[in-house]
This record gives sequence, structure tokens and C-alpha cells, in this order.
Amino acid sequence: KRVFSSHQATILLFLHGNLIPSSFIIIIHSNLSLTMTAATALSQDQLRDILSRSLSPDAAARQHAENALLASQTAPGHCITVLRLVASNEAADGPVRQAAAVHFKNMVKKGWAPNSGGAHGDDHDADAEFRKHAVPAQDRDVIKNHLVELMCTVPPQIQVQLGESISLIAASDFPSQWDNLLPDLISRLDNRDWSVVNGVLVTANSIFKRFRYVQRSDALYKDILYVLHRFQEPLTELFKAINAQLDAFTAGNNVAELRPRLAALRTICRIFYSLNYQDLPEYFEDHMEEWMAGFAKHLEYVNPHLEDSDEENEPGPIDVLQVAVIQNLYLYANKDEEPFLPYLAKFTTLVWNLLLRVSQLPKHDALATTGIRFLSSLVGKLMHRELFQEEATLREIFARIVIPNLMIREVDEERFEDNPQEFILSDMEGSDTESRRKCAQELLRAMCRQFEPQTTQICSEHVSQMLASFHADAANQWRNKDVAIHLMLGISIKTESAQYGVSQVNEGVNVMEFFSSHVLTELQEPNMTVRPMVKATSIKFVSIFRNQFTKQHLEALLPLLIAHLGSPDVVVHTYAAAAMEKILTCKVDSGTQGGTISKVPKIGRAELNPVLNQLFTGLFSIVDNVDLDENEYVMKCIMRASNVARDDLLQVVQVVLEKLTAALARVAKNPKNPQYNHYLFESIAVLIRSVCTIDAAHTTAFENFLFPPFQDVLQKEVAEFTPYVFQLLAQILEFRPEGAGLGAAYTALFPPLLSPTLWECKGNIPALTRLLIAYLSKGASEILVQQPNSLLGILGVFQKLISSQANEQYAFDLLRAIVMYVPQEAFMPRFKDVLQIILTKMQKKKTEKLVGLISHFFALFVGKFGPQAYFEQLNLLQNGLGLNILAHVWIPRLLFAPPTRLEAKTQIVGLTKLLCETPVLLADANAQNIWSQIVCCAVKIVASPDSHLDSLSADGDDDDVEIGYDATYSVLHFAARPARDPFPDVPDASIMLAQSLHRLCASHPGRFTPLIQKGFESDPKLGAGLESLCLRAGVSLS
Repeated sequence: KRVFSSHQATILLFLHGNLIPSSFIIIIHSNLSLTMTAATALSQDQLRDILSRSLSPDAAARQHAENALLASQTAPGHCITVLRLVASNEAADGPVRQAAAVHFKNMVKKGWAPNSGGAHGDDHDADAEFRKHAVPAQDRDVIKNHLVELMCTVPPQIQVQLGESISLIAASDFPSQWDNLLPDLISRLDNRDWSVVNGVLVTANSIFKRFRYVQRSDALYKDILYVLHRFQEPLTELFKAINAQLDAFTAGNNVAELRPRLAALRTICRIFYSLNYQDLPEYFEDHMEEWMAGFAKHLEYVNPHLEDSDEENEPGPIDVLQVAVIQNLYLYANKDEEPFLPYLAKFTTLVWNLLLRVSQLPKHDALATTGIRFLSSLVGKLMHRELFQEEATLREIFARIVIPNLMIREVDEERFEDNPQEFILSDMEGSDTESRRKCAQELLRAMCRQFEPQTTQICSEHVSQMLASFHADAANQWRNKDVAIHLMLGISIKTESAQYGVSQVNEGVNVMEFFSSHVLTELQEPNMTVRPMVKATSIKFVSIFRNQFTKQHLEALLPLLIAHLGSPDVVVHTYAAAAMEKILTCKVDSGTQGGTISKVPKIGRAELNPVLNQLFTGLFSIVDNVDLDENEYVMKCIMRASNVARDDLLQVVQVVLEKLTAALARVAKNPKNPQYNHYLFESIAVLIRSVCTIDAAHTTAFENFLFPPFQDVLQKEVAEFTPYVFQLLAQILEFRPEGAGLGAAYTALFPPLLSPTLWECKGNIPALTRLLIAYLSKGASEILVQQPNSLLGILGVFQKLISSQANEQYAFDLLRAIVMYVPQEAFMPRFKDVLQIILTKMQKKKTEKLVGLISHFFALFVGKFGPQAYFEQLNLLQNGLGLNILAHVWIPRLLFAPPTRLEAKTQIVGLTKLLCETPVLLADANAQNIWSQIVCCAVKIVASPDSHLDSLSADGDDDDVEIGYDATYSVLHFAARPARDPFPDVPDASIMLAQSLHRLCASHPGRFTPLIQKGFESDPKLGAGLESLCLRAGVSLS
């Protein structure tokens, strides 16, 4: 039995999916308790039976077993029973023990600590979710005291699960709440069972990974020092001991003994990487010789008995160790650590020799790319120039490293044809995936940074030779042309970004001449089956150098790229679509306006129009082909082309919309490509925006066309799509003509939107809030007439949202919409309850963000309803509360973090009304002091150039920005709601402030000037700002 009590807490009650309407606020007094049924612990036999049934092929049996596990997992002792079963030695328990280990790991993952990414102390949803899975406090010490020991006694496959469990617990408890973890792990490093040693090392590695890729802080360094003082010496001793054993076991060809030791060395290298990531620790500097000697030994180590000649894809134990060693060398080389410099020349030679030995097989890809990256990091630095400055060295790098790693291999051809998605991922411009080709090109660019003339000359020679070879035998030597193009890509680019392409090129290379002579010819070849891999590379060349092409070049290229949409090769038509999408975002300077360089698209609506039909035909021929996978690059091109076409979409809107809704119906059955889905909904949003901007009457057609597929998505509860559907529904509703009302379809949809179950899904909340706001903006009065209790439901949604810190923003978005659109007589009777919720929330956790939201809301409320309503409502709760909030919440926030844009205007309007329409602020010295501070805040906002009072939205013409899926919540860029000015009748809030103060001072000569001067005592510059404002407004305060 758990008892929840509060003197004056507020909650929202749900019953059978409906809000209880009898009272919007339910006050729980201290004598009221809520009970929860305690979870029941299972015996070991019961648990064995349930876990056995969880492995059943029968779905119903599995679901029943999983429900039973969920119901008992928070019971005290359940975790201990699970671990006892994991420890069981009965042979028949093998699969059950494995299932128990997985079950334990999942319990730890969900129930050891609240999710650091989303849970907050007052986030009711997150807390409730955590409590459903929380590991009982009384079990935790027992688990931590025995888990390491248990991990060391179980079979390897179970050991993996327990090791991950230890890492999960350590993420929250280590070291401050688990001080015996490290001693437990260290004590087992001398175990004779190498599965135990490797289990300990893998666990330690997963714990220490958190020291990488994070910002430095005192807390981080404290944890690193804690680990170093205890772990650095045992780690070094183990490293030395294993190295000493390698020779003996190698001489005896004892593969069984070598494999676990090489695995241990590889993990030790990864631990070394974690412990050295932030800084070079003093201990490792003192023992540099021992570590570097070991690394050198590993790079030179060869053992044919550990190499599988039949294996082509999976790297061997020596390969993965050498990769880990080079990663450590790369770390030290990039840090420019002085103690490492004496070893640099030797390691450069060792890595060089290793690169000459590695095969072209995929199993050596990681070793090749890591080694090339290491060389690139050295070649590109002036301090290491002498290692590579000889021309013979540069030529050897070209001949023996760069060109072999640029050459198309048989495995690349197979991937191009049979696994195009994988090929694109490794080869596409802007992809994060490393490949031999990418690394070889990076090596070229590093060489150009230090040796540009020599590198350019050598590269040009190789390009000429390879092109000559191609022209002599094009059918068989096409790979040489592909390499030649990649060589040009490597030496031509000096500065580029994935989003905007190349911004600076090597002046020693004529990119356009090379394009005209060698790339354009490939694109002009009409036969799509001729050299498809070279075609793909040629299209990539165009995409990368899109900024270097003139407007005329790009206009001529569009038909060629559209033709390649008809290629049967997925890579070719994907590259063509991706290239056109990027070209459509290219801009060129068009002059200077107001001191800012203005840019216009190279390919705009006029240039796209002649090929628009052919472009959509080519793109949708790929989308409609059910034999092809969902292609996110093609759908992104549809989105971008639709946006550029704008008004011209009217001629094709019906066909395009039919194609898009057909695609939506297909993917809704099994959503699997989030990026594709996102661009699909963005494309629909573009159509709505473009067509309805021309004529809002088109919203009816969109409703008729889109409501059936949207209804299908909602009925089938396609969770991935519901936030998108709600955003598009809001967008269409916002475009409905003024005075047209909500319409039958939207009216029928409204009641279900208040269903609590809809708001339980966190991903729905931003979109649902947006949709409710759209309803209020278009038909608040209509809703209240047809559904009188709907305001209670909306306020209930507000109360639920504000209970979660993660959703506070949406709560206040909704509340501001209520103030803006709901008639005052309907809203004001409930305002006292709303204030009580807000103040209870602030009293519980007064964050900077919450205070900002509250002060913004109060400014809007005062601006709409006047200061008298503000003081009356707050003083109903407590006498003097209005002044108290002004003095201790509202004003301090404005002084600490002045608002900008739309909120800045709202604040000025609200503050102006407080200053000029509030006699209570002149009642006594304290109130007059608050009045002076309000003047200070208002003038500070107006005088600040950061306020941007003349620009209500930070969003400009940013339709060329990078758009894509976000796992948390994907906002549809093209469905974005424009900022709504709550005070359109106030063209300039700063002028309103000056004129209002002028009238106030004129009506009471000599009374307000001293108060204004008092407000500026803390910042005398504000006086000059107010004078400037008055001069601009043509008024005087004297």
C-alpha cells in the first residue's frame, strides 16, 4: 500500500478515457489517500516456468508470460530471484538462464535510474513510467555486492548480459554509490580463466566509455582521477604480462591461448583510449615506453595461424587489435603530446608498412581506413612536414596508398548492384560512414594543405595516365576513369560542407575544364547501362561542385540529371535525385540590401518550370515502383522541387497529391524508413502551403482528399505518423478562409482530441497542442456554442501538460491561445483555477524557463484584459499577490533575460498598460518603486538591439535549410505555423510606450519624471535610450 497525500495539490483525474467534468480542479487534502496494489514476488520455480513460457513460439503464451514478469518485477526480492536462476547450474535451465539474464538487464535499463534524457523531478509522466519498472531500494545493495562475482561464474553468452547490466548500473551509481565496483573488477584481472578476464575488461571498457566525447568538467575529471588511481597500474601490468606471453604461444602455434589474449589486448587498448581521451595522464606519460613498445609489437605482429584465408568480410583478432592500436596513436598524434613525438617517426613507418600489407578484402577495410586517417592527421600538420616532404615519398603515397584505395573492387561492384543502400551510405557526399575512398581523398586533401604544388602536379600526372588508359580501352578500363574523377575530387576541394557544397577550390586545378572534357560526356551518354558506376561518380562530381557551376550550366544539366532518374541502377537514380535536390538549394549573391548581402536561387521557379513535368514523372516512376525500397533522396527531391515550383504546382497538384497519398497508404502498412516518411509528409505540407497561399478556398479540396488517408492512419494507430497527421490537419485548418467556420469534418474531429489517451503519447503532444491552438484561432466561439464543456477539457489538457517540465512550453502555448481567442466571459470564471495551477507549479519548482513562460503569459493577459483584471484575479488568491509577483518574479526575469521579437512586443504592450493604467502602483513607496522598475524593464527591452521589435519571427526565408527526421519529435518545416501577433493594432510597441508615458506625464506634471529617473539609477544609459525613443515618437516627457 502506497499513500499519496498533499495539503493542497492539484491533479487531473481520468476515468475510462474521459475527463471528469464536474470539477476542473480536484483538491486533495491531507486526509485523502490513494492506494496501489503491491507487486507480488515469484518463487524461483514460478519464475522458471514463466521465463520458459516467454520463449514459447505461441504469441499469446509469450504475451501472458511477459505480462506476468512485468507485474512482479517491482516486488522486493524479484531481482534477487532472477539472479539466483541465472546462477543455476542445471543443464536444462540453459535457455531459461539466458532469458533470465536478458530480463534482468531490461529491468536494470528501465528501473535503475530515471531516464536522464527525459525525466525530471516533477515530470509526472516520466516518474510514473519509472515507478512501473523501478528496482526496489532494498535489493540494490545486494545486487551491487554480488553482480560482478556472478558475472565471472556464468557462461560467456550470459556473461555478456550481466556485463551490460553492470555498465547500466554504473552509469548512474559509479563511483559515488558503488565504491566496491572497481576493486571487485580489478581483483579478477589475474583470474586464470580468460573468459572471466575478458568479461571484466569488456565491462570496464563499457563503463569508461563515458569519458569520451563529452565536455570537460570538474565532475568528469574527478571520476577519471578516481578510476586512474585504482586502475591504471593493474591495466599496465596486465598489458605487459600478455605481451610477454605472446611470443611463447606464437612459437608454439597455440591458437587457443592466443585468441583470448589478443581479445584482451584489444579491449585494453580501448580502455587506454578512454582513459587518455581528455588528457594525457601523468602515469601513462611516465610509462610511455612500455605502452609504445607494446603498440609497436602489435603493429608488427604476424601469425598466419590466426588468419582465415577463406574469410573475406570479418576481420581477424590481429586486425581488430591493430585497429585499436592505431586509434590510440591517432588520439596522441592529434593531441600533439610532446612525450609522444619521439615515437612518431617509428609509428609512421609501421603504419605505412601495415597499409602496404593489407589486402583489398572487406575484412581489412577498418584497418585500411584507420591507418589512412592516421597518416592524414600527420601529413596535414606543419610540425610533421619533414616526414613527408620528399617528392619520392609523396609519389609513393599516391602509387601505393591513394590509388589502390580509390580503385573500385569486385566487392564494391557487388554492393553497387546488390546492396545499393549500403553503397550509398558509404559513398554519398556528406555521409558519416568511412570508406577507403573517402579516407584516400582526405589523405589527398591533407597533402594539398602542406604540399599543394607537388601534390597537384603528381595527381595531374596520374589523372592523365588513367584517362589515357580509359580512352585506349573504355570497355575494360572504366575503373581508371572512376579513379581519375575521384583524384580530381581529392585535390580540387579546399573547403566544403555537406549542406552547401564546395566554397573554395585549388587554384591549380581547372575544375570546369575537367568537367567539360571528362564528366559531361558521361552524363550525355544516353545508354543507362554503360558504365553505371562512372555515371554515379560523375553525378556526384556535379553535386559536389554545384556552387562552381553558373546558372546557365545548371539549367543545361537539369535535363541530363532528370534523364538519369530512368536508370535501372538504384545508385545512379538516387544520386541524380540527390544532386537535383542540392542544386535547388544553391543560391547566388544578388547585391546588397540594407547592409546585408541578398541571395537568390540559381534555379528558381522560372528555370524549373520547363522541366517540372518531366522531373515529377521521373521521380514518381521511382516512388511508384513497388519493387524498389523507399528512397528518401527521391522523396526529398520531390519536397524540394515542390517548394521551388510554388505557384506552378497548381497545374500538377492533383496528380502529385494522388501519388503522395498512394505512397502514404503503402508505407502506413509498415513504416520502416523514417527519413522517407518525413520527406513524404513535408511534400504534402509544401503542396498545402503553396496552393492554399494562392487561394484559401482550396482547403476544402485538401480536406476531401486527405481526410480519408489521415483517418486511416489514426484508426490504425500508426504511431510514427500521428504527429505528422496532426500537424497537417492544423496547417489546413489555419488556411481555412476567415468566416468559413470549422466545417463538419473538423467539428466532428474535435471531441476525440481531448481524449486523455491521445495525450499519453509524448510524441503527439507538440502536434496536438498546435492543432488545438488552430481550432481556437479559427472557431473558439463556435466550439463553445456547440460543445459547452469543451473549455473544461482544454483546460484539463493544460493542467496535464504543465505537470510535466518537458511539456511546460506547450502548456503555455495553449494557455496564451485561450487568452487570445476564447471570449473573456467564457474564460474568466476559470482563471482563478488556472492561476492556482500555475503558482502551485512555480512554488514546487521555480526554473528559469518556467518563470519566462509565466511572465510572457502575464504580459499577454495584461495586454488583452488590462492590469485591473490581473490584480483582481491574483488578489482573489492572496491579497497583494499581484504586486508580489511583479516584484519577485516578473521584473527580475525581464532584467535577467530580456525577451526578444514577439514576446518583446507583448511585454512592452503589457508593461505599458501596467505603467499607465494602474493607480495601485502609485499607492505607496513600495508600489512606486515597482513602477520605476517597470519603466526600467520596458526601456531596456526597447533600447536593446537584440529585442528585434520590428521582426516578430526569427524565421526568414530559410526553405533551403537542411530538413529531416528527428526521433524525439519531427516538426514539419513546411507546415510551420507563422508567428501570430496578438496585438496587430499596435504597429510599433516602442512608440506606444513613449506616447503613453507622454500622456501620463502631461496629465500629472512633475509627478512621474522623478520616478522614471529613479528607475534608471542602476543603468543611467537607459535615460538616453528613452530620450531617443521620445524623439523618434515626437513627444516629450518634461
